[in-house]
Amino acid sequence: MTESSVRVAPTACPRCRSGTIATIAKSSVAGVWTIFGCSICFYAWRSTEPEENVDPEKYPIAFRLRLQDLANLKVVPPVPPRRSSS
Repeated sequence: MTESSVRVAPTACPRCRSGTIATIAKSSVAGVWTIFGCSICFYAWRSTEPEENVDPEKYPIAFRLRLQDLANLKVVPPVPPRRSSS
């Protein structure tokens, strides 16, 4: 994969469409891939993923999040303590 095949930095999160995108990591070989992440919904994606994973207009409707709904999402319950082996 060449540097020219890597997409430009996104301006909106594909899942929630917020503009709070950060670069999380870059490949050790310059220009191969970059990992971006959203600080609002915590979605993360690699620059080399297919359009339906990185383009807000093509991201599957069933998996989109609306910013106004994020505050009302259920909190994931904590993992219970490990059972003893006896």
